[in-house]
Amino acid sequence: MKIFDLTMEIDDRTPTFPDDPTPEIIQIGTIKQDGVNKKKLTFSSHFSTHIDAPIHMLENGKTLSDFPIDKFVGDAIVIDVRGQNEIHSDLRGVKANDIVFFFTGHTNKQHSKKFFEGNPIISKETAQRLIKKRVKIVGIDSFTPDNHPYEIHKLFFKRDMLIVENLVNLEKLNGKRFKCYIFPLKIKNGDGAPCRVIGVIK
Repeated sequence: MKIFDLTMEIDDRTPTFPDDPTPEIIQIGTIKQDGVNKKKLTFSSHFSTHIDAPIHMLENGKTLSDFPIDKFVGDAIVIDVRGQNEIHSDLRGVKANDIVFFFTGHTNKQHSKKFFEGNPIISKETAQRLIKKRVKIVGIDSFTPDNHPYEIHKLFFKRDMLIVENLVNLEKLNGKRFKCYIFPLKIKNGDGAPCRVIGVIK
């Protein structure tokens, strides 16, 4: 069995979406002074590798609390769309209830000042195919699958499809099918949450 961590590391260099509050990682306890090491963490619910719930953009959308735990576990596939500014895919190999991740390579720029520029976006045609296939989660190794006014987000949310952003290491699972585990922080009525994303091949 091989296990792959698809989660962006949280540190003082983790990119923050423009206009979001600046994250803080502060040492508030040390073994020398307090007997324990302890940190204070402050960041948005849409920071680092995270999952978006429909309430993020739909006034009456579901929160993370509205989904059972099995929503966050399932069969997954990574589709290589590197070099596409607008993502088009025939979704070959995608099945109903799959988790689908698009490999763009964009998070390789996570420490660049241009990370929030020129991001690839999912085409409306591909979004409609994902909906028709009845996938349950769509993910991308970028900070968003679309830009303002976020039509693709809303198309997915209206069908209770969740979105994972800022994935990393997708090249390790490129073209493969695997078991995926997405574990968001258990925030009551969350509009989104940072999450640990793991891929497993047996």
